[in-house]
Amino acid sequence: ILLIAANETCPQPQTSEHLAAVEMMKLDQIIILQNKIDIVMKDNTAGKQFEDIKKFIAGTKAESAPIIPISAQLKYNIEYICDYLCRIPVPIRDFTSAPRMIVIRSFDVNKPGEEVKNLKGGVAGGSIIRGILKLGDEVEIRPGIIGKDKQGETKCNPILTKVVSLQTEKNDLLFAVPGGLIGAGLMVDPTLTRSDRLVGQVLGHKGTLPPILTEIEVSYYLLRRLLGVKSGGGKRTEKVAKIREGEVLLLNIGSTSVGGRVISVKSKTTRITLTSPVCTSEGEKIALSRRIERHWRLIGWGEITKGYEASLVQLLQS
Repeated sequence: ILLIAANETCPQPQTSEHLAAVEMMKLDQIIILQNKIDIVMKDNTAGKQFEDIKKFIAGTKAESAPIIPISAQLKYNIEYICDYLCRIPVPIRDFTSAPRMIVIRSFDVNKPGEEVKNLKGGVAGGSIIRGILKLGDEVEIRPGIIGKDKQGETKCNPILTKVVSLQTEKNDLLFAVPGGLIGAGLMVDPTLTRSDRLVGQVLGHKGTLPPILTEIEVSYYLLRRLLGVKSGGGKRTEKVAKIREGEVLLLNIGSTSVGGRVISVKSKTTRITLTSPVCTSEGEKIALSRRIERHWRLIGWGEITKGYEASLVQLLQS
């Protein structure tokens, strides 16, 4: 879903980046929502922006995507969105592999001042990308707790815990499958899940998760021009400069965003030291961003071709 505000010019920098992400991921099922249409009903702003959107998506994967004017506040045309979504074919799911869940939220459900006997474990929210996660499963969370030893080297302490509840919306589940968002209640200290502390981590059966990497080698591709950044004259967008040794980039890997310092560059490959360990594997697709004018701007994408693992300490039983 590509969301565009009707009361703003199109494209905004973030809209250009989102469309570029659609191109990178080679998505076929796309819908464009022209939101806040109720604000611009009195003039022809919506009609003019509609034409701007058509020009913006021309020649892209979204060229034939429907553009639906909506008002989320007034629930205007929401039924057309539902109709379109119901027509999208359900993708093939992997139910036979060991379960793997990407954590995009984590929180503490206990209220301040809760009695010790009534305390509940932390909750991890996210999407299962493969396998079936069941109530009562013993699971591992990677990278887990990250720290440094006396020599200053990064150490990771994966967390072992148990699934005590599964929920989606307001429905309690006995098991969860790929597709949609779920919340997994865990037998883990709620301070570890408070304020999204587990975001970017990976949950699954012990011994089945990818390695924890501190350095990666990436085969990358750069965009021709920066999205949403004009050159000095203000007429054309700036070209994307080559990746340089020593510069710091922002990497999006799975559901996590992590900084990385470039330590070497060879043709279309680069080696990057991560500021924080990440649980991922070779072949994983990543997005590359560079800090430009106080904002992180998408400059390209890549694929992990090799990883260097972090040092692990014993698993933390929770």
